[in-house]
Amino acid sequence: MIAASLALIGPGVALSPAERALAVEIAAEPLGARLAALRAQIANGGDPLGEAFARIRAAKTRRALGATYTPHEIVKAMLAWSARQPGAAPARIIDPGAGSGRFLLAAAARFPDAELIGIEIDPLAALLLRANLAARGLTDRALVRVGDYRAIDLPPATGRSLFIGNPPYLRHHGIAPEWKDWYAATARRFGVAASRLAGLHLHFFLRTLALAKPGDLGCFVTAAEWLDVNYGAALRQLLASKLGLKLLQQLDPKALPFADAVTTGVVTGFEIGARPERVRVDCVSSVGKLMDLSSGEDVPRETLAATPRWSGIARPLRAVPPGWIELGEICRVHRGQVTGGNAVWIAGPHSAGLPPQYLIPAITKAHELRAGETLRDPARLRRVIDLPRDLDAVQSEAIEGFLAWARAQGADRSYIARHRKAWWAVELKAPAPILCTYMARRPPAFVRNLCGARHINIAHGLYPREAMRDEVLDALAAFLRENVAQSSGRTYAGGLTKFEPKEMERIAVPRPEALADHSVESLRVKAVM
Repeated sequence: MIAASLALIGPGVALSPAERALAVEIAAEPLGARLAALRAQIANGGDPLGEAFARIRAAKTRRALGATYTPHEIVKAMLAWSARQPGAAPARIIDPGAGSGRFLLAAAARFPDAELIGIEIDPLAALLLRANLAARGLTDRALVRVGDYRAIDLPPATGRSLFIGNPPYLRHHGIAPEWKDWYAATARRFGVAASRLAGLHLHFFLRTLALAKPGDLGCFVTAAEWLDVNYGAALRQLLASKLGLKLLQQLDPKALPFADAVTTGVVTGFEIGARPERVRVDCVSSVGKLMDLSSGEDVPRETLAATPRWSGIARPLRAVPPGWIELGEICRVHRGQVTGGNAVWIAGPHSAGLPPQYLIPAITKAHELRAGETLRDPARLRRVIDLPRDLDAVQSEAIEGFLAWARAQGADRSYIARHRKAWWAVELKAPAPILCTYMARRPPAFVRNLCGARHINIAHGLYPREAMRDEVLDALAAFLRENVAQSSGRTYAGGLTKFEPKEMERIAVPRPEALADHSVESLRVKAVM
């Protein structure tokens, strides 16, 4: 693949040091029928190099850089929206994660006078990009920069810029701490507080805002989880203000927009500094239904700015039936405690000798809540090591030995441990009378917790706001088992459904007195009407 790329690029093109390092001792493929066929495929709109790259380099390896390749239908739809925007045509097109160049190559035809700028952190992908540009005769119009978009500056432009592409999808676990700090600091420059749990694609929105000038356009396709989660709040705030959101087009969660990644999809279109009165919003069932991104309804921008979670704007939530209430009115829903390292804090041979009062029975696997409707016997549960903050009053060689072992495993240096009041104190939440699963390809399991089990962050606990009789708690758990469907949660790609605590609190339930006075079956009739 490198040999073919070098042959297509030809002599005289200055490669980056990282590209040159890849090409050491690799000769360009000789001219011949195979190279001519490859050049013809590219000239006719194909991407054989990108497709070969996706086959040769496993998706798992590419995910380390957040690289997913965009279907041509999505590229076409996003360019159609960009071309339809009023004002001057873009003088330059910038793809901040260019890959093999699918956006840039299509944009070159749509905007024949525009300069093309491709930024790509992977030197092999950058070689493919250069090869594709050369095969289309676009080398003189293009600038390829190899590096991290967040660290690259762009040359000044006199005309309008269009930032377009598929920013890399990489969760916060794979982002270096210094870049998390950069994200938070850059967001503060624009007047918003940003979570360090944001994924890499959110970083790209922020860098675009920093590089762009008023009137520049943007159109990105990304995973859609930021529409609702807490770490997406900064982006939602910026889109409703400085980024100038004009388009929000969701793909149905069951549609898989990317062949090599199980993730949701949403297309956002924006104009830097614009404050449109309305935003075009829609949710389509498949990639093919995106068309030119003109479908949907116009939603007031103020509605978006005032709405804490956005997925329900395109997919309205069900109304609460008359006489019913939301679960959150009678119960708080809390995700279980994060241990910061289950291999250390879930008891095993390494915890032998620890005082039994610090080995707490807990739900540590979701399947433990699938075994029945009632949890009665803690003997079958694993134990979580939950030491007190104050160890001065606890004289135990076993505890001292365990803590020394835990330090050797790095348990005191994990992100969670460093943000606890005492790194060794997990501090499990109080037992919840109802426990439930919250992520699966089926409805949640709701289980009455009669043995006082605790739970870690693989489950939610339902805590009554006021004291409830056992028969009411039994009826509530039974009602939830019978009536909560997957559609009540947030569905991810491929049908995986997740219920965040606040989403679960929005589930409609009968009032406690009705739960106590009616059978679950009679209430179910109303729930499904």
